[in-house]
Amino acid sequence: MSKVKHTQTVHISGMTCASCAKGIETHLINKGIKNVTVNFASGTAQFHSDSRHTIQSVINEIKSIGYKASSQVNEKNNLLERLFSVSLIFTIPLFSHMFLNDEHVLRNPLIQLVLCLPVFLIGCYYFGRSAWMSLKTKSPNMDVLIMMGSSAAFIYSIIGIILFWGTMSIHKHLFFETTATILTLVLLGNLLEQKSVKKTSSAIQELAEFQHLKAKKELSTGTFQEISFEDIQIDDILLVNTGDKIPTDGTIVSGEGYINESMITGESLSIFKNKKENVIGGTILVDGNIRIKATKIGQETVLSNIIHLVKNAQNDKPKIQRLGDKVSSIFVPVVVGISFFTFLANFLIFDITLSDSIMRSIAVLVISCPCAMGLATPTAVMAGLGRAAKMGILIKGGTTLEEFADVNSFIFDKTGTLTTGQFKINKLDCKKEEKQEVINLIYNLEMHSSHPIADSLVSHLKNDAQPLEMKNVKEIKGQGIQAIWKGKTYKLGSSSFVNFKDDNFQIFLKKETSIIAKINCSDEIKEFAADTIKKLKSEGLSTVLLSGDKTENCLAVAKKIGIEQTYSEQLPQEKLRQIEILNIKHKTAMIGDGINDAPALAKANIGISIGGSTQLAMETAQIVLLNKINLKQLYQAFKISKHTLLTIKQNLFWAFSYNIIAIPIAAVGLLNPMWGALFMAFSDIVVIGNSLRLKHKNILR
Repeated sequence: MSKVKHTQTVHISGMTCASCAKGIETHLINKGIKNVTVNFASGTAQFHSDSRHTIQSVINEIKSIGYKASSQVNEKNNLLERLFSVSLIFTIPLFSHMFLNDEHVLRNPLIQLVLCLPVFLIGCYYFGRSAWMSLKTKSPNMDVLIMMGSSAAFIYSIIGIILFWGTMSIHKHLFFETTATILTLVLLGNLLEQKSVKKTSSAIQELAEFQHLKAKKELSTGTFQEISFEDIQIDDILLVNTGDKIPTDGTIVSGEGYINESMITGESLSIFKNKKENVIGGTILVDGNIRIKATKIGQETVLSNIIHLVKNAQNDKPKIQRLGDKVSSIFVPVVVGISFFTFLANFLIFDITLSDSIMRSIAVLVISCPCAMGLATPTAVMAGLGRAAKMGILIKGGTTLEEFADVNSFIFDKTGTLTTGQFKINKLDCKKEEKQEVINLIYNLEMHSSHPIADSLVSHLKNDAQPLEMKNVKEIKGQGIQAIWKGKTYKLGSSSFVNFKDDNFQIFLKKETSIIAKINCSDEIKEFAADTIKKLKSEGLSTVLLSGDKTENCLAVAKKIGIEQTYSEQLPQEKLRQIEILNIKHKTAMIGDGINDAPALAKANIGISIGGSTQLAMETAQIVLLNKINLKQLYQAFKISKHTLLTIKQNLFWAFSYNIIAIPIAAVGLLNPMWGALFMAFSDIVVIGNSLRLKHKNILR
């Protein structure tokens, strides 16, 4: 019997760089824990737990190598800010001695030692622990280089005091200011990096803020009590007034109003809703007064699911990250080797003085930066996913972003995807004396279907229909639905389902072997559908219509919005075959919404589900567009993916080129170690800053 596995998340603190995350990940994998992903940017580890590896055992493993871990989000920690402030206080006077005359008190070697010692101890505490932990996990990180460089300068200065005390040349052998400045600048870089990384995930934090609200609960006495989001229970009646955020998912039981759902769908226009319509927690009642019954609470709400999905997606690594990971894994040993070679070459071959040779080797250590390579991908992915989420687009991971950017063929379902799915009955052809019974049958059969046509017919007929007791109800994907009523078998669906054809009608009701009703219905093309197709084609992408609807309907829609290739009257298995054929020549994205689209969404390279879709379709798809009103989000999602991938490539280019150029400059003595520390500290900021551009840059040009 196989063990049941669940994805768990652990929150980690104490990581100083992306290499720390790699070390923790390697350690957990070596302990036999499956599907481990550690993300420095989000400060989390995800893994598959089972009876052997529980969340507590993983927390204990992380703690065993010196990091802090918890199942809950860690409280805000200002330790790094305090360490930097203390270091800065001691470093400023120590650094300033370089510009003073020999008689000044700050030129005294012992005073310099006293000023440097606290900074060095802080460095040992903050960087030294991290360096030691990374060596224990056999994944040496950037802090190993920092500690080697700063310790070399500190120890050489101590030796200089001992050997040259009282001589005129003592100051040539003192580099306390180098030690202190290196550590202080790297602390500053870490602090700025920490704050910048948080900004890449600020979109998720902003979404979470929508849940930190109060609700007005109606009591049995008719009065209202203010409660928090966490205290809301299923079936609670909640009052929402103009300007209030709707506290949780629910159904309106009285009142009406205009609701701004932009934080969910990205659509700025408010939507009018009244009694019996559903509302989403976190959205805003712009105008009106409503009472709602809570239908989903806590982690079950739409907003909670969105936040959970995006957080999980941030830990999904695109394939392009493998290059950075491979280089990072060998980076530190290679740099240590280069540094040692730099010392030997300068001192033994080029006859450079001992102190200058040491300074050059230290400069090589402190200017090298593996962190930029580690941050290049996750920060861009977090910024891209966050921007998409704020626009009402859910992208399930960095791999999806990368693959979607390379898609060159878009395959569309018709009903509910390109069209509104809000059908109206143009003509109902049946015997006059059987009309009421036909209406009752259509209504009661379609109530059991999730297809957009079924939803529309139910809505259209609900005021005229009466309930029937149907038995053995069964929906056949992409064809229709059947049931037994009063001992007779009824089928409702397409011509192929009932084995009857009439080009003037799309839906047929069959009783046993006889057709008793024919329905002609139509729906409208979605807003911005033609504009979206035009924009996709302007990017050099092909578009395909793949639908189970009749040929004439598909051709009419395709012609109106500009789709080049059409496949009509396709059963679910036929859709699969068509996608398999298209996959051979193209990287495909399938856009659909119904239960019959789920297999096709899974078969395409990228499956895209429209908001309001069935749960199965949303779970199968890798991208979910929450705005079901128009198709603008499809092009937006594509451009976000393209720009995220471009940003990752730019970040990796900078990370590699920085190290390739900077290390030789340091090796030949053209760079003081202190300047090296400054450049190293800010190399990460360049990468993160470029990622942050994704949050605001114009991507739709």
